[in-house]
Amino acid sequence: MADLKTWDAGGQKITIRKDLGAPMRDGVTLALDVYHGPEDKPRPALVAMSPYGKELQAQSLMLPPQRRPSPLWDGCLEAGDIARIVGEDYVHVIADLRGSGASGGVMVGNYNAGGTPLGQDAYDLIEWVAEQPWCDGNVGMVGVSYFASMQVLAAAERPPHLKAIFCSGGHYDFYETSYHGGILWFMPRAAREGRGGDSGIAVADIRSRMQAQLSPEELAARVEARLADPDVARWPNLAHILHYPKNRELWYDIILNELDGEYYEERNPITLAPNIDIPVYVQINWGRGWTVDGSIELFKALRGPRKLDLLPYPPMQERPFHEVHDDMFRWYDHWLKGIDTGVMDEPAVKVFVEGSRKWVTSPRWPLDGVEHRPLYLRPRRRLSADPEPLGPEYAAPDGFYQAPLTVTDQVETLTWATEPFAEETGMAGTGAAHLFVEIDTDDTNLILRLWDTAPDGGRQLVTTGYLKASHRELDERTTEGDPYHPHTRAVPVEPGVIEEYVVRLYPFANSFRPGHRLEVELSCDEPLADTHNSLLPPEAMHLPSGRATSHKVYRDAAHRSRLVLPFTTA
Repeated sequence: MADLKTWDAGGQKITIRKDLGAPMRDGVTLALDVYHGPEDKPRPALVAMSPYGKELQAQSLMLPPQRRPSPLWDGCLEAGDIARIVGEDYVHVIADLRGSGASGGVMVGNYNAGGTPLGQDAYDLIEWVAEQPWCDGNVGMVGVSYFASMQVLAAAERPPHLKAIFCSGGHYDFYETSYHGGILWFMPRAAREGRGGDSGIAVADIRSRMQAQLSPEELAARVEARLADPDVARWPNLAHILHYPKNRELWYDIILNELDGEYYEERNPITLAPNIDIPVYVQINWGRGWTVDGSIELFKALRGPRKLDLLPYPPMQERPFHEVHDDMFRWYDHWLKGIDTGVMDEPAVKVFVEGSRKWVTSPRWPLDGVEHRPLYLRPRRRLSADPEPLGPEYAAPDGFYQAPLTVTDQVETLTWATEPFAEETGMAGTGAAHLFVEIDTDDTNLILRLWDTAPDGGRQLVTTGYLKASHRELDERTTEGDPYHPHTRAVPVEPGVIEEYVVRLYPFANSFRPGHRLEVELSCDEPLADTHNSLLPPEAMHLPSGRATSHKVYRDAAHRSRLVLPFTTA
């Protein structure tokens, strides 16, 4: 029997149905809590699903929203503003995924790939919710990040009562969520283990897919191969997990899958998106380059009514998540309540342009009126629209040597900058960096960060790009200013050979005001602290290079290292 309670949220009465159980088709029961207004009547329901624990999500009734770098910011508080949802006369349903929280069953691998598909569970839960006396049969979904990814997995299963979804701040390309340009990113560890401002998964019964599928001999060979990578071997936590994976099964599997492939693709929301025919609203904040890319790819793959908002910097929404609820209720009032809110009369794409801090709208992305043009790396750390006329014997390369962070705290960085812009200069889209680099080891990281720098020295991040040098291969999707890397194999660098590396710059929109400059930084490790990183959780860093490496960057008449950027012409 469910525990029925009443909560007083500042004078607003909320009825809480605790610890309900929804049966899945294979006999597993998912645990959930239900929140709605005190009147006993059916309402549209918004369903939230994650492994982070329904009890944690109840903190939204007590904890004021926190913005990074607040130490109270918790990345797993993502199910939405319970009081606001109930106040708008919706039912808020918060469920624990199988293998987590109070739910039964086993969670296997990445988004349960290799086990029971989580989209299948979402289907069963949504249809169960639609049949309850407190639901009027109209169901949507709510929540950011993991919750948003679950919405796409659910919609791809086409449950009949799911009428629309609203995906804000989600991540959809599971490989790119874990490896940026082939470089391992630590934030998935934080979400899974509970580190650096994340509560992590409410572990009940989670299994390693690699341990289930591989023989002991195959598993030992995979572990040995990963430990042969100096980047992994010289990071104590990773070496420890590879030896002792218990209670870190999902992170263990990610470490063992450093290349893109079946592990990440089996339940890839972008691959599943063409199966979705219900209305989908996609949102993402600038500064979260890896998920901006995935959100745009998801939007482009959808087949039904769709909208895309590219939202202002900074990258991380507040926790407990409460932002963009105005947009969400305009969407759901239209699709779940039949109220004409005008949301579908507006252009499909809405873009916030940093710098000018103006909104622009468009029927599509990429925007019209964009032309990719080069800015060349020049001597004296300059960026110029004109290429270098001198050969390498006169325009000697720039360079830096990076010692491993095992022996230094200093991250070496090369910087190039434009002259101050004489007039407002806009850019919107994806970019590329073509770098001719000579490396003296078999691998390194190439990390690029572009900044809008004001005359007083203040600056804001524009976009980033990441590439593990051994992942430099491009595939057939590549066009000028829009490179793609398959990340399906690693090709060691030949030391001492000048190689062209094309780094994808994540999508952005920025208007450089008169007097401002564009600065680009190149390093193989991230600075340990700066104005951008302080806005991210402490664990949101990339695996540093474990090799002592010299980098020579050639930018002469024979090696035209350059940025290719999406200048707006309208």
